[in-house]
Amino acid sequence: MTGKNHLSILWAILAAALYALNSPLSKLLLQNVPPTMMAALLYLGAGAGMLALRLIQRSSGHVPGEEPLRRTDLPFVIGMVALDVAAPIFLMIGLTRTTAANASLLNNFEIVATSVIALCLFHEKISKRLWLAIGLVTLSSAILSFEGEGSLSFSLGSVFVLLACVCWGFENNCTRSISNRDPLEIVVVKGFGSGLGALVIALCIGERLPGAGALVCALLLGFVAYGLSIFFYIRAQRGLGAAKTSAYYALAPFIGAGLSLLIFRELPAAAFWIALAIMAAGAYFASTDG
Repeated sequence: MTGKNHLSILWAILAAALYALNSPLSKLLLQNVPPTMMAALLYLGAGAGMLALRLIQRSSGHVPGEEPLRRTDLPFVIGMVALDVAAPIFLMIGLTRTTAANASLLNNFEIVATSVIALCLFHEKISKRLWLAIGLVTLSSAILSFEGEGSLSFSLGSVFVLLACVCWGFENNCTRSISNRDPLEIVVVKGFGSGLGALVIALCIGERLPGAGALVCALLLGFVAYGLSIFFYIRAQRGLGAAKTSAYYALAPFIGAGLSLLIFRELPAAAFWIALAIMAAGAYFASTDG
């Protein structure tokens, strides 16, 4: 493995660690912030934070020589922004209807969505090992999604989290197509475009801005968990591709689930631990795929 690949893996793991803060801390903030407004503030925080970093770079004369977005990138940018409006709204709604630990683990379904879409649209190679990982993650997601023992119905909260993962799977592949452009510029466009889109929807359905404390916390969480995380994710995609980057990103749900158990003192049912073991096996096969 080359030094460039090692660096790309580091970016992917760092992106995962920062994004892991999203589910547990968002669930805390959802006690004071409506779900669609929360999604808007997360992306606006990402856009504003990364724009501030760019202004700091320019004032210090250390702007990296990255290639800016072009007019030909517009279809992928529009797709990226539209999907990023829908995905966090679905996730926030899901978080209001399921535990943060469940939602964190279900985020690993993004591996399945990203990899299958990468295969269908971009013909990225998926090995037998990665197919095994996809199967295990899908099985674990199904276990986590059932309402409870003896129930054949799916949890509505889990369904919304899975819908978010599918949206992000498409979005990851849109971003992949422009990953050779300036990653900071991409995050600024993504943050303000998706954030303003979600804000308009939130205001149209009657949601209002929260108090100053919750507002600042949501914006800061967006900067760290979305802005910096997406920035590192895009850097990783350059060297690893969409499917492989998503595989390393699989660490995020486990970190998020652990934080959720610590913060909320949740006592999961036996099905959670079974799903956790299966999910861990799937993540292992995905991240060690050659």
